[in-house]
Amino acid sequence: MRLIALTPLLLAAGAAALAKPAWSPVTALEDSYKVPGDNPLYYCDNPETEKYILEVESVDIDPNPPKAGKTLTIKAKGKFTEDVEEGAKVHLTVKYGLITIIRQTADLCDAVKNVELECPLEEGVMELSKDVDLPSQIPNGKYTVLADVVTKDDDKITCLKATVEFKKDTEAAQSKKSFGLWKEDM
Repeated sequence: MRLIALTPLLLAAGAAALAKPAWSPVTALEDSYKVPGDNPLYYCDNPETEKYILEVESVDIDPNPPKAGKTLTIKAKGKFTEDVEEGAKVHLTVKYGLITIIRQTADLCDAVKNVELECPLEEGVMELSKDVDLPSQIPNGKYTVLADVVTKDDDKITCLKATVEFKKDTEAAQSKKSFGLWKEDM
């Protein structure tokens, strides 16, 4: 359940490009899908044409990208264009590289309790600030997260993607090598 609370933090898009005539420059389609703020989040679909119930104004995370063993601070602001009632669902997929490690559907109202919210999520402005301690045991690698959030009637609340790469702390590794605490050929 804790992972679902992190969903907005761990979401991003693949490298899609919009094809244009040969005489005009090619622009990355994903740029228009970027969620505003300092984060790795992208909308699944064009937010201008896909009318999501949650209009995200900004999401800021610190540190960006997230780091294993560190506290992740999330600040988000948005607006619900209508009430979101019991029965809403989060369809969550998490991949490690190309391997799907989580595919689940969860009750949105249960998940938002982890960030001190509760259903119904009322129409209007919503602000969120949360600190999350990330475990230091997160394996190195690239994680791709997709969270498709829908009402009980399958209307789109939001759909977000993110790709986050966790890497070994090279500073700490260099320090261990300097003090003879690191064996290369193990």
